[in-house]
Amino acid sequence: MLVPTLLVLFFCLRGRAGLSPHFLQQPEDLVVLLGDEARLPCALGAYWGLVQWTKDGLALGGERDLPGWSRYWISGNAVSGQHDLHIRPVELEDQASYECQATQAGLRSRPAQLHVLVPPEAPQVLGGPSVSLVAGIPANLTCRSRGDARPTPELLWFRDGVRLDGATFHQTLLKEGTTGSVESILSLTPSSHDDGATLVCRARSQAMPAGKDTAVTLSLQYPPVVTLSAEPQTVQEGEKVTFRCQATAQPPVTGYRWAKGGSPVLGARGPMLVVVADASFLTAPVSCEVSNAVGSANRSTALDVQFGPILQAKPKPVSVDLGNDAFFTCVWRGNPLPRVTWTRRGDAQVLASGPTLRLPAVGPEDAGDYVCKAEPGLSGLGGGAAEARLTVNAPPVVTALHSAPAFLRGPARLQCLVFASPAPEAVIWSWDDGFLAAGSRGRFLVETFPAPEGRGGQGPGLISVLHISGTQESDFSRGFNCSARNRLGEGGTRVSLGRRDLLPMVRIVAGVAAVAMTLLTIITGVVLCCWRHSKEPGTNPRKQRCIQFKGPRGGGDRQRAPSCTQTTVTWCWMRRGLWRQRTQPMVTTRSEESV
Repeated sequence: MLVPTLLVLFFCLRGRAGLSPHFLQQPEDLVVLLGDEARLPCALGAYWGLVQWTKDGLALGGERDLPGWSRYWISGNAVSGQHDLHIRPVELEDQASYECQATQAGLRSRPAQLHVLVPPEAPQVLGGPSVSLVAGIPANLTCRSRGDARPTPELLWFRDGVRLDGATFHQTLLKEGTTGSVESILSLTPSSHDDGATLVCRARSQAMPAGKDTAVTLSLQYPPVVTLSAEPQTVQEGEKVTFRCQATAQPPVTGYRWAKGGSPVLGARGPMLVVVADASFLTAPVSCEVSNAVGSANRSTALDVQFGPILQAKPKPVSVDLGNDAFFTCVWRGNPLPRVTWTRRGDAQVLASGPTLRLPAVGPEDAGDYVCKAEPGLSGLGGGAAEARLTVNAPPVVTALHSAPAFLRGPARLQCLVFASPAPEAVIWSWDDGFLAAGSRGRFLVETFPAPEGRGGQGPGLISVLHISGTQESDFSRGFNCSARNRLGEGGTRVSLGRRDLLPMVRIVAGVAAVAMTLLTIITGVVLCCWRHSKEPGTNPRKQRCIQFKGPRGGGDRQRAPSCTQTTVTWCWMRRGLWRQRTQPMVTTRSEESV
Protein backbone atom coordinates (compact mmCIF):
# COMPACT_ATOMS: atom_id res chain seq x y z
CA MET A 1 0.00 0.00 0.00
CA LEU A 2 2.87 2.40 0.76
CA VAL A 3 4.55 1.80 -2.58
CA PRO A 4 1.67 3.03 -4.79
CA THR A 5 1.32 6.15 -2.70
CA LEU A 6 4.97 7.03 -3.08
CA LEU A 7 4.81 6.45 -6.80
CA VAL A 8 1.86 8.85 -7.18
CA LEU A 9 3.59 11.53 -5.10
CA PHE A 10 6.72 11.10 -7.14
CA PHE A 11 4.99 11.62 -10.45
CA CYS A 12 3.11 14.65 -9.11
CA LEU A 13 6.24 16.35 -7.88
CA ARG A 14 7.95 15.52 -11.09
CA GLY A 15 5.12 17.06 -13.12
CA ARG A 16 5.03 20.19 -11.01
CA ALA A 17 8.69 20.70 -11.15
CA GLY A 18 8.48 20.57 -14.91
CA LEU A 19 5.56 23.19 -15.37
CA SER A 20 6.31 26.75 -16.68
CA PRO A 21 4.54 29.95 -15.40
CA HIS A 22 1.18 30.53 -17.03
CA PHE A 23 -2.12 32.41 -16.52
CA LEU A 24 -4.85 30.56 -14.82
CA GLN A 25 -7.24 33.55 -15.21
CA GLN A 26 -6.91 36.74 -17.27
CA PRO A 27 -8.84 40.00 -16.91
CA GLU A 28 -11.76 40.70 -19.29
CA ASP A 29 -13.47 43.88 -20.43
CA LEU A 30 -15.51 45.31 -17.63
CA VAL A 31 -18.34 47.86 -17.49
CA VAL A 32 -18.68 49.63 -14.17
CA LEU A 33 -21.08 52.31 -13.02
CA LEU A 34 -19.49 55.50 -11.85
CA GLY A 35 -18.89 55.33 -8.08
CA ASP A 36 -19.10 51.57 -7.92
CA GLU A 37 -16.17 49.16 -7.40
CA ALA A 38 -14.29 47.56 -10.28
CA ARG A 39 -12.53 44.18 -9.95
CA LEU A 40 -10.21 42.84 -12.63
CA PRO A 41 -9.19 39.19 -11.90
CA CYS A 42 -5.69 37.74 -12.52
CA ALA A 43 -4.43 34.26 -11.49
CA LEU A 44 -0.98 32.73 -12.30
CA GLY A 45 0.22 29.20 -12.06
CA ALA A 46 3.76 27.95 -11.44
CA TYR A 47 4.88 31.49 -10.72
CA TRP A 48 6.11 32.93 -7.45
CA GLY A 49 7.72 36.12 -8.66
CA LEU A 50 6.64 39.80 -8.90
CA VAL A 51 3.19 40.54 -10.34
CA GLN A 52 2.11 44.07 -11.38
CA TRP A 53 -0.74 45.81 -13.13
CA THR A 54 -0.49 48.45 -15.88
CA LYS A 55 -2.96 51.12 -16.86
CA ASP A 56 -2.73 52.17 -20.47
CA GLY A 57 0.88 50.89 -20.33
CA LEU A 58 1.72 52.68 -17.10
CA ALA A 59 2.89 50.38 -14.25
CA LEU A 60 0.89 50.80 -11.09
CA GLY A 61 3.51 49.11 -8.89
CA GLY A 62 4.24 45.69 -7.48
CA GLU A 63 3.09 46.18 -3.92
CA ARG A 64 -0.25 44.92 -2.80
CA ASP A 65 -1.55 48.29 -1.55
CA LEU A 66 -0.26 50.15 -4.61
CA PRO A 67 1.13 53.27 -2.93
CA GLY A 68 0.23 56.47 -4.82
CA TRP A 69 -3.03 55.02 -5.98
CA SER A 70 -5.37 55.55 -3.12
CA ARG A 71 -8.37 53.93 -4.76
CA TYR A 72 -6.43 50.98 -6.18
CA TRP A 73 -5.22 47.75 -4.48
CA ILE A 74 -4.42 44.10 -5.25
CA SER A 75 -6.20 41.33 -3.48
CA GLY A 76 -5.94 37.55 -3.34
CA ASN A 77 -3.49 34.91 -2.05
CA ALA A 78 -0.15 35.55 -3.66
CA VAL A 79 1.09 32.02 -2.79
CA SER A 80 -1.79 30.53 -4.72
CA GLY A 81 -1.14 32.99 -7.57
CA GLN A 82 -4.23 35.23 -7.17
CA HIS A 83 -3.58 38.91 -8.01
CA ASP A 84 -6.91 40.76 -8.53
CA LEU A 85 -6.95 44.52 -9.14
CA HIS A 86 -9.63 46.55 -7.29
CA ILE A 87 -10.72 50.14 -7.92
CA ARG A 88 -13.16 51.89 -5.63
CA PRO A 89 -14.93 54.17 -6.17
CA VAL A 90 -14.60 54.17 -9.91
CA GLU A 91 -14.16 57.51 -11.54
CA LEU A 92 -14.15 58.60 -15.16
CA GLU A 93 -10.34 58.69 -15.20
CA ASP A 94 -10.32 55.00 -14.42
CA GLN A 95 -11.62 54.17 -17.83
CA ALA A 96 -8.56 52.64 -19.48
CA SER A 97 -6.92 49.44 -20.71
CA TYR A 98 -5.48 47.23 -17.93
CA GLU A 99 -2.95 44.34 -18.08
CA CYS A 100 -1.72 41.85 -15.48
CA GLN A 101 2.02 41.17 -15.89
CA ALA A 102 4.38 38.51 -14.46
CA THR A 103 7.51 40.52 -14.95
CA GLN A 104 10.08 37.84 -14.01
CA ALA A 105 8.48 35.34 -16.31
CA GLY A 106 7.81 37.90 -19.06
CA LEU A 107 4.10 37.14 -19.07
CA ARG A 108 1.44 39.76 -20.02
CA SER A 109 -2.29 39.16 -19.92
CA ARG A 110 -4.54 40.23 -22.69
CA PRO A 111 -5.70 43.88 -22.30
CA ALA A 112 -8.94 44.35 -20.42
CA GLN A 113 -10.91 47.51 -21.16
CA LEU A 114 -12.59 49.14 -18.21
CA HIS A 115 -15.66 51.12 -19.24
CA VAL A 116 -17.07 53.58 -16.74
CA LEU A 117 -20.78 54.30 -17.08
CA VAL A 118 -22.13 57.65 -15.95
CA PRO A 119 -25.88 57.56 -15.23
CA PRO A 120 -27.88 60.44 -16.66
CA GLU A 121 -29.18 63.18 -14.50
CA ALA A 122 -32.90 63.87 -14.25
CA PRO A 123 -33.93 65.60 -17.51
CA GLN A 124 -35.35 69.09 -17.67
CA VAL A 125 -38.58 70.02 -19.49
CA LEU A 126 -38.44 73.58 -20.67
CA GLY A 127 -41.21 75.68 -19.21
CA GLY A 128 -42.00 73.08 -16.51
CA PRO A 129 -43.21 72.00 -14.09
CA SER A 130 -46.45 73.50 -15.56
CA VAL A 131 -46.60 74.30 -19.25
CA SER A 132 -49.36 76.52 -20.58
CA LEU A 133 -50.71 75.59 -24.04
CA VAL A 134 -53.64 76.64 -26.19
CA ALA A 135 -56.03 73.92 -27.31
CA GLY A 136 -56.09 73.29 -30.99
CA ILE A 137 -52.80 75.05 -31.65
CA PRO A 138 -49.78 72.79 -32.38
CA ALA A 139 -47.04 73.07 -29.77
CA ASN A 140 -43.61 71.55 -28.99
CA LEU A 141 -42.43 70.29 -25.61
CA THR A 142 -38.65 70.17 -25.18
CA CYS A 143 -36.91 67.72 -22.80
CA ARG A 144 -33.18 68.25 -22.26
CA SER A 145 -30.53 66.14 -20.54
CA ARG A 146 -27.22 67.74 -19.60
CA GLY A 147 -24.02 66.37 -18.05
CA ASP A 148 -21.38 63.75 -18.86
CA ALA A 149 -23.68 60.79 -18.93
CA ARG A 150 -22.13 57.75 -20.54
CA PRO A 151 -23.39 56.41 -22.76
CA THR A 152 -25.57 59.12 -24.24
CA PRO A 153 -28.99 58.73 -22.66
CA GLU A 154 -32.20 58.12 -24.55
CA LEU A 155 -35.05 60.54 -23.87
CA LEU A 156 -38.54 59.10 -23.92
CA TRP A 157 -42.02 60.60 -23.39
CA PHE A 158 -44.81 58.89 -21.43
CA ARG A 159 -48.39 59.66 -20.52
CA ASP A 160 -50.20 57.49 -18.02
CA GLY A 161 -47.45 54.89 -18.43
CA VAL A 162 -47.91 54.74 -22.20
CA ARG A 163 -45.04 55.80 -24.41
CA LEU A 164 -45.85 58.65 -26.77
CA ASP A 165 -44.74 58.68 -30.36
CA GLY A 166 -43.91 61.65 -32.52
CA ALA A 167 -40.85 62.87 -30.59
CA THR A 168 -37.68 63.94 -32.37
CA PHE A 169 -34.20 63.49 -30.92
CA HIS A 170 -31.39 66.00 -31.13
CA GLN A 171 -27.85 65.79 -29.77
CA THR A 172 -25.37 68.60 -29.17
CA LEU A 173 -21.66 67.83 -29.24
CA LEU A 174 -18.94 69.73 -27.45
CA LYS A 175 -15.83 70.88 -29.21
CA GLU A 176 -13.81 68.00 -27.90
CA GLY A 177 -16.29 65.61 -29.41
CA THR A 178 -17.81 64.53 -26.15
CA THR A 179 -21.48 64.69 -25.58
CA GLY A 180 -22.75 68.04 -24.41
CA SER A 181 -26.51 67.70 -24.11
CA VAL A 182 -29.33 65.84 -25.74
CA GLU A 183 -32.84 67.04 -26.43
CA SER A 184 -36.09 65.40 -27.30
CA ILE A 185 -38.92 67.49 -28.81
CA LEU A 186 -42.48 66.22 -28.57
CA SER A 187 -44.92 67.75 -31.06
CA LEU A 188 -48.58 67.68 -30.15
CA THR A 189 -51.85 69.45 -30.81
CA PRO A 190 -53.57 69.59 -27.44
CA SER A 191 -57.31 69.54 -26.89
CA SER A 192 -59.46 70.55 -23.96
CA HIS A 193 -59.23 66.98 -22.64
CA ASP A 194 -55.49 67.47 -22.11
CA ASP A 195 -56.03 70.12 -19.47
CA GLY A 196 -54.30 68.98 -16.27
CA ALA A 197 -52.66 66.00 -17.98
CA THR A 198 -49.21 64.91 -16.74
CA LEU A 199 -46.47 64.07 -19.21
CA VAL A 200 -43.20 62.35 -18.19
CA CYS A 201 -39.82 62.76 -19.87
CA ARG A 202 -37.51 59.85 -19.03
CA ALA A 203 -33.71 59.81 -19.49
CA ARG A 204 -32.64 56.19 -19.88
CA SER A 205 -29.30 54.55 -20.68
CA GLN A 206 -27.26 51.44 -20.03
CA ALA A 207 -25.95 53.11 -16.92
CA MET A 208 -29.51 53.45 -15.63
CA PRO A 209 -31.96 51.13 -17.38
CA ALA A 210 -34.82 52.27 -15.18
CA GLY A 211 -34.06 55.85 -16.14
CA LYS A 212 -34.79 59.10 -14.40
CA ASP A 213 -38.10 60.88 -14.85
CA THR A 214 -39.21 64.48 -14.92
CA ALA A 215 -42.92 65.23 -14.95
CA VAL A 216 -44.66 68.25 -16.39
CA THR A 217 -48.33 69.27 -16.07
CA LEU A 218 -50.22 70.75 -18.98
CA SER A 219 -52.16 73.88 -18.15
CA LEU A 220 -54.40 74.29 -21.12
CA GLN A 221 -56.12 77.38 -22.40
CA TYR A 222 -58.97 76.45 -24.67
CA PRO A 223 -62.04 78.02 -26.22
CA PRO A 224 -65.39 77.09 -24.70
CA VAL A 225 -66.62 73.51 -24.97
CA VAL A 226 -70.38 73.96 -25.41
CA THR A 227 -73.35 71.67 -24.86
CA LEU A 228 -76.82 72.89 -25.85
CA SER A 229 -80.07 71.27 -24.70
CA ALA A 230 -83.77 72.04 -25.12
CA GLU A 231 -86.54 71.17 -22.70
CA PRO A 232 -88.81 69.75 -23.99
CA GLN A 233 -87.25 68.60 -27.24
CA THR A 234 -90.62 67.60 -28.71
CA VAL A 235 -93.23 70.32 -28.34
CA GLN A 236 -96.58 71.41 -29.70
CA GLU A 237 -96.72 74.65 -31.59
CA GLY A 238 -97.41 77.52 -29.20
CA GLU A 239 -95.78 75.91 -26.14
CA LYS A 240 -92.78 77.29 -24.28
CA VAL A 241 -89.32 75.81 -24.68
CA THR A 242 -86.26 76.46 -22.52
CA PHE A 243 -82.79 76.28 -24.11
CA ARG A 244 -79.76 75.86 -21.83
CA CYS A 245 -76.24 76.56 -23.03
CA GLN A 246 -73.53 75.06 -20.82
CA ALA A 247 -69.82 75.66 -21.42
CA THR A 248 -66.43 74.90 -19.91
CA ALA A 249 -63.60 77.23 -20.85
CA GLN A 250 -60.12 78.35 -19.82
CA PRO A 251 -59.92 81.27 -19.29
CA PRO A 252 -63.56 81.76 -18.18
CA VAL A 253 -66.47 82.57 -20.50
CA THR A 254 -66.87 86.21 -21.43
CA GLY A 255 -70.15 86.20 -23.37
CA TYR A 256 -73.10 84.35 -24.92
CA ARG A 257 -74.76 84.96 -28.27
CA TRP A 258 -78.08 83.35 -29.32
CA ALA A 259 -79.32 83.00 -32.89
CA LYS A 260 -82.17 81.32 -34.72
CA GLY A 261 -81.61 80.18 -38.25
CA GLY A 262 -78.47 82.32 -38.33
CA SER A 263 -80.25 85.52 -37.29
CA PRO A 264 -79.50 86.97 -33.84
CA VAL A 265 -82.19 86.68 -31.19
CA LEU A 266 -82.61 90.23 -29.93
CA GLY A 267 -82.49 90.69 -26.19
CA ALA A 268 -81.13 87.18 -25.47
CA ARG A 269 -78.42 87.18 -22.79
CA GLY A 270 -76.80 84.59 -20.59
CA PRO A 271 -76.83 80.80 -20.75
CA MET A 272 -80.64 80.36 -20.93
CA LEU A 273 -83.25 81.24 -23.58
CA VAL A 274 -87.03 80.82 -23.28
CA VAL A 275 -89.13 80.96 -26.46
CA VAL A 276 -92.60 80.08 -27.72
CA ALA A 277 -92.23 77.34 -30.31
CA ASP A 278 -93.68 77.62 -33.78
CA ALA A 279 -93.23 75.76 -37.05
CA SER A 280 -90.14 77.76 -38.00
CA PHE A 281 -88.09 76.13 -35.22
CA LEU A 282 -88.26 72.81 -37.09
CA THR A 283 -86.09 74.10 -39.94
CA ALA A 284 -84.41 77.08 -38.27
CA PRO A 285 -82.28 75.63 -35.46
CA VAL A 286 -81.39 77.62 -32.37
CA SER A 287 -77.66 78.15 -31.82
CA CYS A 288 -75.62 79.32 -28.85
CA GLU A 289 -72.17 80.84 -29.32
CA VAL A 290 -69.92 81.11 -26.25
CA SER A 291 -66.72 83.19 -26.21
CA ASN A 292 -63.66 83.66 -24.04
CA ALA A 293 -60.22 85.25 -24.49
CA VAL A 294 -58.93 82.30 -26.53
CA GLY A 295 -61.81 81.89 -28.98
CA SER A 296 -65.43 80.87 -29.33
CA ALA A 297 -67.53 77.77 -29.96
CA ASN A 298 -71.01 77.33 -31.36
CA ARG A 299 -73.60 74.61 -30.93
CA SER A 300 -77.10 74.37 -32.41
CA THR A 301 -80.18 72.19 -32.04
CA ALA A 302 -83.52 71.93 -33.82
CA LEU A 303 -86.80 71.37 -32.05
CA ASP A 304 -89.27 68.67 -32.95
CA VAL A 305 -92.20 71.09 -33.22
CA GLN A 306 -95.51 69.46 -33.98
CA PHE A 307 -97.80 71.77 -35.94
CA GLY A 308 -100.78 71.62 -38.22
CA PRO A 309 -100.57 71.67 -42.01
CA ILE A 310 -99.30 74.86 -43.61
CA LEU A 311 -99.70 75.45 -47.32
CA GLN A 312 -96.24 75.78 -48.79
CA ALA A 313 -96.93 75.69 -52.53
CA LYS A 314 -100.36 76.41 -53.98
CA PRO A 315 -101.49 74.45 -57.02
CA LYS A 316 -101.12 76.43 -60.22
CA PRO A 317 -103.72 76.72 -62.97
CA VAL A 318 -103.17 74.18 -65.71
CA SER A 319 -104.03 74.49 -69.38
CA VAL A 320 -103.74 71.34 -71.53
CA ASP A 321 -104.93 70.31 -74.95
CA LEU A 322 -107.82 67.96 -75.35
CA GLY A 323 -106.72 64.33 -74.84
CA ASN A 324 -103.51 65.11 -72.92
CA ASP A 325 -102.75 64.38 -69.26
CA ALA A 326 -103.11 67.12 -66.67
CA PHE A 327 -101.05 67.37 -63.48
CA PHE A 328 -101.59 69.47 -60.35
CA THR A 329 -99.07 69.81 -57.51
CA CYS A 330 -99.89 71.05 -54.02
CA VAL A 331 -97.37 71.05 -51.16
CA TRP A 332 -98.42 71.11 -47.51
CA ARG A 333 -95.94 71.28 -44.69
CA GLY A 334 -96.63 69.91 -41.21
CA ASN A 335 -95.32 67.77 -38.40
CA PRO A 336 -96.39 65.03 -38.54
CA LEU A 337 -96.78 65.08 -42.31
CA PRO A 338 -100.39 65.90 -43.23
CA ARG A 339 -102.65 63.76 -45.38
CA VAL A 340 -103.48 65.58 -48.59
CA THR A 341 -106.54 64.75 -50.71
CA TRP A 342 -107.81 66.01 -54.06
CA THR A 343 -111.44 66.60 -54.96
CA ARG A 344 -113.35 68.55 -57.56
CA ARG A 345 -115.15 71.64 -56.36
CA GLY A 346 -118.71 70.75 -55.52
CA ASP A 347 -117.97 67.02 -55.42
CA ALA A 348 -116.92 65.10 -52.29
CA GLN A 349 -115.36 62.18 -54.17
CA VAL A 350 -111.62 61.84 -53.44
CA LEU A 351 -109.72 61.72 -56.72
CA ALA A 352 -106.21 61.19 -55.30
CA SER A 353 -104.08 61.39 -52.16
CA GLY A 354 -100.71 62.99 -51.90
CA PRO A 355 -99.14 66.11 -53.32
CA THR A 356 -99.85 65.30 -56.99
CA LEU A 357 -103.09 64.85 -58.92
CA ARG A 358 -102.98 63.27 -62.39
CA LEU A 359 -105.93 63.45 -64.77
CA PRO A 360 -105.32 61.22 -67.80
CA ALA A 361 -106.57 62.11 -71.29
CA VAL A 362 -108.69 65.06 -70.24
CA GLY A 363 -111.87 65.98 -72.08
CA PRO A 364 -114.14 69.02 -71.99
CA GLU A 365 -116.04 67.49 -69.05
CA ASP A 366 -112.84 67.54 -66.95
CA ALA A 367 -112.51 71.31 -67.12
CA GLY A 368 -113.17 73.03 -63.81
CA ASP A 369 -111.71 73.76 -60.39
CA TYR A 370 -109.84 71.13 -58.38
CA VAL A 371 -109.32 71.36 -54.61
CA CYS A 372 -106.24 70.29 -52.65
CA LYS A 373 -107.19 69.81 -48.98
CA ALA A 374 -105.29 69.04 -45.75
CA GLU A 375 -106.99 68.28 -42.44
CA PRO A 376 -105.99 70.20 -39.26
CA GLY A 377 -103.19 68.77 -37.14
CA LEU A 378 -103.34 67.13 -33.71
CA SER A 379 -103.61 70.52 -32.07
CA GLY A 380 -106.61 71.43 -34.21
CA LEU A 381 -104.60 74.16 -35.94
CA GLY A 382 -103.62 74.51 -39.55
CA GLY A 383 -105.10 72.78 -42.52
CA GLY A 384 -107.35 74.19 -45.17
CA ALA A 385 -107.81 73.98 -48.90
CA ALA A 386 -106.42 75.48 -52.06
CA GLU A 387 -107.79 75.17 -55.55
CA ALA A 388 -106.68 75.63 -59.11
CA ARG A 389 -108.49 75.61 -62.42
CA LEU A 390 -108.04 73.15 -65.24
CA THR A 391 -108.58 74.66 -68.65
CA VAL A 392 -109.03 72.18 -71.46
CA ASN A 393 -107.87 73.59 -74.76
CA ALA A 394 -110.46 72.70 -77.41
CA PRO A 395 -112.18 74.19 -80.42
CA PRO A 396 -114.45 77.15 -79.58
CA VAL A 397 -117.94 76.56 -78.22
CA VAL A 398 -120.38 79.11 -79.65
CA THR A 399 -123.86 79.65 -78.20
CA ALA A 400 -126.60 81.97 -79.50
CA LEU A 401 -127.93 84.48 -77.00
CA HIS A 402 -131.52 85.72 -76.94
CA SER A 403 -132.10 88.56 -79.40
CA ALA A 404 -135.16 90.81 -79.20
CA PRO A 405 -137.51 90.86 -82.25
CA ALA A 406 -137.14 93.89 -84.46
CA PHE A 407 -139.48 96.05 -86.53
CA LEU A 408 -139.17 96.23 -90.24
CA ARG A 409 -136.86 99.12 -91.21
CA GLY A 410 -135.90 99.47 -87.54
CA PRO A 411 -132.68 98.59 -85.70
CA ALA A 412 -131.86 94.98 -84.72
CA ARG A 413 -129.34 93.35 -82.40
CA LEU A 414 -128.08 89.74 -82.62
CA GLN A 415 -125.74 88.20 -79.97
CA CYS A 416 -123.61 85.09 -79.56
CA LEU A 417 -121.44 83.84 -76.68
CA VAL A 418 -118.05 82.27 -77.44
CA PHE A 419 -115.94 80.18 -75.04
CA ALA A 420 -112.52 79.07 -76.25
CA SER A 421 -109.10 78.12 -74.95
CA PRO A 422 -106.85 79.23 -76.43
CA ALA A 423 -108.67 82.44 -77.23
CA PRO A 424 -110.13 82.60 -80.73
CA GLU A 425 -108.33 84.53 -83.39
CA ALA A 426 -111.57 86.29 -84.29
CA VAL A 427 -115.34 86.04 -84.03
CA ILE A 428 -116.95 86.28 -87.50
CA TRP A 429 -120.58 87.00 -88.44
CA SER A 430 -121.59 85.75 -91.85
CA TRP A 431 -124.82 85.73 -93.89
CA ASP A 432 -125.88 85.05 -97.44
CA ASP A 433 -123.96 87.73 -99.19
CA GLY A 434 -121.30 88.80 -96.71
CA PHE A 435 -119.36 88.46 -93.50
CA LEU A 436 -117.92 90.78 -90.90
CA ALA A 437 -115.43 90.24 -88.01
CA ALA A 438 -115.13 93.77 -86.66
CA GLY A 439 -116.11 97.32 -87.51
CA SER A 440 -118.94 98.20 -89.87
CA ARG A 441 -120.05 97.30 -93.35
CA GLY A 442 -123.08 98.99 -94.83
CA ARG A 443 -126.03 98.39 -92.54
CA PHE A 444 -124.03 96.02 -90.32
CA LEU A 445 -121.77 96.70 -87.31
CA VAL A 446 -119.92 94.11 -85.17
CA GLU A 447 -118.80 94.65 -81.55
CA THR A 448 -116.97 92.02 -79.47
CA PHE A 449 -116.21 92.34 -75.76
CA PRO A 450 -115.40 90.04 -72.82
CA ALA A 451 -118.27 88.18 -71.21
CA PRO A 452 -118.98 89.12 -67.58
CA GLU A 453 -118.15 85.62 -66.36
CA GLY A 454 -116.76 82.56 -68.11
CA ARG A 455 -117.54 78.92 -67.58
CA GLY A 456 -115.11 77.03 -65.37
CA GLY A 457 -112.26 75.58 -67.36
CA GLN A 458 -113.53 76.68 -70.78
CA GLY A 459 -111.37 79.76 -71.00
CA PRO A 460 -112.44 83.40 -71.15
CA GLY A 461 -115.82 84.16 -72.71
CA LEU A 462 -116.53 86.66 -75.45
CA ILE A 463 -119.83 88.26 -76.45
CA SER A 464 -120.11 89.30 -80.05
CA VAL A 465 -122.97 91.59 -81.15
CA LEU A 466 -124.15 92.16 -84.70
CA HIS A 467 -126.02 95.47 -85.07
CA ILE A 468 -128.35 95.92 -88.07
CA SER A 469 -129.71 99.34 -88.94
CA GLY A 470 -132.79 99.61 -91.18
CA THR A 471 -133.86 96.00 -91.29
CA GLN A 472 -135.17 94.56 -94.52
CA GLU A 473 -137.56 91.72 -95.31
CA SER A 474 -134.66 89.47 -96.20
CA ASP A 475 -133.09 89.92 -92.73
CA PHE A 476 -136.00 88.04 -91.12
CA SER A 477 -135.84 85.06 -93.43
CA ARG A 478 -132.11 84.54 -93.70
CA GLY A 479 -129.84 82.98 -91.11
CA PHE A 480 -126.87 84.70 -89.50
CA ASN A 481 -123.88 82.55 -88.56
CA CYS A 482 -121.63 83.39 -85.56
CA SER A 483 -118.36 81.41 -85.75
CA ALA A 484 -114.93 81.42 -84.08
CA ARG A 485 -111.65 79.62 -84.78
CA ASN A 486 -108.51 78.85 -82.75
CA ARG A 487 -105.52 76.55 -83.37
CA LEU A 488 -107.54 73.48 -82.34
CA GLY A 489 -110.53 73.98 -84.61
CA GLU A 490 -113.68 75.95 -85.31
CA GLY A 491 -117.11 76.28 -83.75
CA GLY A 492 -120.25 78.18 -84.67
CA THR A 493 -124.00 78.62 -84.30
CA ARG A 494 -126.92 79.98 -86.32
CA VAL A 495 -128.80 83.04 -85.06
CA SER A 496 -132.18 84.14 -86.49
CA LEU A 497 -133.80 87.57 -86.31
CA GLY A 498 -137.36 87.67 -85.00
CA ARG A 499 -139.92 90.10 -86.43
CA ARG A 500 -142.24 92.41 -84.46
CA ASP A 501 -145.44 93.68 -86.20
CA LEU A 502 -146.82 97.24 -85.74
CA LEU A 503 -150.63 96.30 -85.43
CA PRO A 504 -150.49 94.73 -81.96
CA MET A 505 -148.71 97.80 -80.71
CA VAL A 506 -151.46 100.10 -82.02
CA ARG A 507 -154.09 98.04 -80.22
CA ILE A 508 -152.20 98.28 -76.98
CA VAL A 509 -151.85 102.05 -77.29
CA ALA A 510 -155.58 102.44 -78.05
CA GLY A 511 -156.59 100.35 -75.03
CA VAL A 512 -154.39 102.39 -72.73
CA ALA A 513 -155.91 105.64 -74.08
CA ALA A 514 -159.46 104.37 -73.47
CA VAL A 515 -158.72 103.47 -69.87
CA ALA A 516 -157.18 106.88 -69.32
CA MET A 517 -160.24 108.69 -70.72
CA THR A 518 -162.59 106.66 -68.47
CA LEU A 519 -160.65 107.57 -65.35
CA LEU A 520 -160.58 111.22 -66.37
CA THR A 521 -164.39 111.28 -66.80
CA ILE A 522 -165.00 109.75 -63.36
CA ILE A 523 -162.73 112.21 -61.63
CA THR A 524 -164.39 115.16 -63.40
CA GLY A 525 -167.90 113.96 -62.32
CA VAL A 526 -166.84 113.67 -58.69
CA VAL A 527 -165.44 117.19 -58.69
CA LEU A 528 -168.61 118.70 -60.24
CA CYS A 529 -170.87 116.83 -57.80
CA CYS A 530 -169.06 118.15 -54.78
CA TRP A 531 -169.00 121.66 -56.19
CA ARG A 532 -172.77 121.70 -56.81
CA HIS A 533 -173.57 120.39 -53.35
CA SER A 534 -171.55 123.10 -51.73
CA LYS A 535 -173.61 125.77 -53.58
CA GLU A 536 -177.12 124.62 -52.37
CA PRO A 537 -179.12 127.32 -50.32
CA GLY A 538 -179.00 127.17 -46.52
CA THR A 539 -175.93 125.07 -46.51
CA ASN A 540 -173.02 126.14 -44.38
CA PRO A 541 -169.88 124.76 -45.93
CA ARG A 542 -168.27 124.50 -42.51
CA LYS A 543 -171.17 122.49 -40.96
CA GLN A 544 -172.63 120.66 -43.92
CA ARG A 545 -171.81 117.03 -44.12
CA CYS A 546 -171.59 115.49 -47.51
CA ILE A 547 -172.27 112.13 -45.86
CA GLN A 548 -172.82 110.78 -42.43
CA PHE A 549 -171.78 107.23 -42.18
CA LYS A 550 -172.06 104.66 -39.57
CA GLY A 551 -170.54 101.54 -40.89
CA PRO A 552 -170.15 98.20 -39.32
CA ARG A 553 -167.72 99.55 -36.74
CA GLY A 554 -170.28 102.12 -35.47
CA GLY A 555 -173.19 99.72 -35.64
CA GLY A 556 -175.38 102.22 -37.69
CA ASP A 557 -176.56 102.58 -41.30
CA ARG A 558 -175.04 104.51 -44.18
CA GLN A 559 -176.94 107.73 -45.22
CA ARG A 560 -176.12 109.62 -48.38
CA ALA A 561 -176.67 113.22 -49.37
CA PRO A 562 -179.57 113.57 -51.87
CA SER A 563 -177.32 114.96 -54.57
CA CYS A 564 -174.47 112.32 -54.41
CA THR A 565 -174.23 108.92 -56.02
CA GLN A 566 -172.48 105.98 -54.48
CA THR A 567 -169.17 106.85 -56.19
CA THR A 568 -169.33 110.60 -55.76
CA VAL A 569 -170.30 110.29 -52.07
CA THR A 570 -166.95 108.84 -51.18
CA TRP A 571 -164.96 111.49 -53.03
CA CYS A 572 -167.17 114.21 -51.64
CA TRP A 573 -166.74 112.96 -48.10
CA MET A 574 -163.00 112.77 -48.58
CA ARG A 575 -162.89 116.27 -50.00
CA ARG A 576 -165.06 117.67 -47.16
CA GLY A 577 -162.97 115.93 -44.53
CA LEU A 578 -159.75 117.31 -45.95
CA TRP A 579 -161.32 120.79 -46.08
CA ARG A 580 -162.40 120.62 -42.43
CA GLN A 581 -158.90 119.61 -41.38
CA ARG A 582 -157.53 122.71 -43.06
CA THR A 583 -160.12 125.09 -41.49
CA GLN A 584 -160.87 123.81 -37.98
CA PRO A 585 -160.76 120.65 -35.93
CA MET A 586 -163.57 118.26 -36.62
CA VAL A 587 -165.90 117.85 -33.64
CA THR A 588 -168.52 115.15 -33.84
CA THR A 589 -171.42 115.09 -31.35
CA ARG A 590 -174.27 112.70 -30.87
CA SER A 591 -176.74 115.23 -32.27
CA GLU A 592 -174.70 115.51 -35.46
CA GLU A 593 -174.57 111.74 -35.81
CA SER A 594 -178.36 111.57 -35.76
CA VAL A 595 -178.88 114.23 -38.48
